[in-house]
Amino acid sequence: MIDSLVILSAKILVVDDLEANVMLLEQILRRAGYAHVSSTMDASAVSALHRAHRYDLILLDLQMPGFDGFQVMESLKSVEVDNYLPVIAITAQPTHKLRALQAGAKDFISKPFDLSEVLMRVHNMLEVRLLHRESREYGKALEQKVREVEASRELIRRQSDELEGLYAKVVAEQKVSERLLRNMLPQPIAERLKAHLHDVADSSFPQVIADRFPEVSVLFADIVNFTGFSAGLNPEQLVEMLSDIFTDFDSIADSRGLEKIKTIGDAYMAAAGLPIPVDDHAARAAHMALDMIDTMTRLNARRCCNLQLRIGINSGEVVAGVIGKRKFIYDLWGVAVNLASRMESQGMAGRVQVTAATRERLGDPFVFEERGTIAAKGIGELHTWFLVGRSTTAAH
Repeated sequence: MIDSLVILSAKILVVDDLEANVMLLEQILRRAGYAHVSSTMDASAVSALHRAHRYDLILLDLQMPGFDGFQVMESLKSVEVDNYLPVIAITAQPTHKLRALQAGAKDFISKPFDLSEVLMRVHNMLEVRLLHRESREYGKALEQKVREVEASRELIRRQSDELEGLYAKVVAEQKVSERLLRNMLPQPIAERLKAHLHDVADSSFPQVIADRFPEVSVLFADIVNFTGFSAGLNPEQLVEMLSDIFTDFDSIADSRGLEKIKTIGDAYMAAAGLPIPVDDHAARAAHMALDMIDTMTRLNARRCCNLQLRIGINSGEVVAGVIGKRKFIYDLWGVAVNLASRMESQGMAGRVQVTAATRERLGDPFVFEERGTIAAKGIGELHTWFLVGRSTTAAH
């Protein structure tokens, strides 16, 4: 048997063209104690990487665009000096499993991942791989150990109860990975993307994901004169402060039922009513805006500063969709988005400016102050209001 410390020190390469899969497998293995885990999303680079690093195990996705897993295994045959391909194939297609073994893979892992299966197969294959390597150095004396490893597989399966504690920790790490994916895409959009990838015969990027939403409220917020304020901060202080502010805003978005769209510098964008439509989208956006003003007041008191927000809200029709094929972003387009941006950029510090469309959808539960008509650049004259607060009948 190979010492567990030797197994955990093995060099492992994860190859997958989906960043979420790479992050999940890396975290599973590192949490299990494997110290040398690296990855690549470029299948064509695997042979060169293996020639340079001599990995003990390669977790290889078979379905990749351009240069797939079968081509990778063929190229590895010219690199591997002892004609032993240290490959566990990753596939969601049952028909690919036999083909992978015939191509030289030593085992396979099915998608979606079963975490216990991943750990067991990696441990088993590393044990076999390291024994195979020792057998080249010490000859026939280690052949019996290889047979012992094969016989021990049943014992390893019976010892699965010992992995329960580790499994729970891996599940926690998986949730972290899911939260990372959730920060990139709204959950329903991420599920649509994953469902398509499971259904198609290859791993090419899916069709365009785009939807039209007739009723949405868009919120833009900007920290007034933050550039001047940040001039006195070092990089760590600047990033820490923005992270503190935007983390509070994220919490408000979650509690009020809005979808965070993105941040650009010191600006924050969110929307209510998508990707799942709701009737009270304007009220959700209004509550969030007032909560953001209150949050900034508390932050000023806590940090002894005097930062102010300028917030704009507009309601109407938008188009929303996913942009990018590597680093995804869920974004919005349309006149309603432009109007919301103008409400912010031509608003006033410390106040929430809304369009007539949003004012009509909010009604009595909120208190307004009429600003009048403003000239919005590129749009024309707009009648606007300041959202002052909530009336006594408003639901908080």
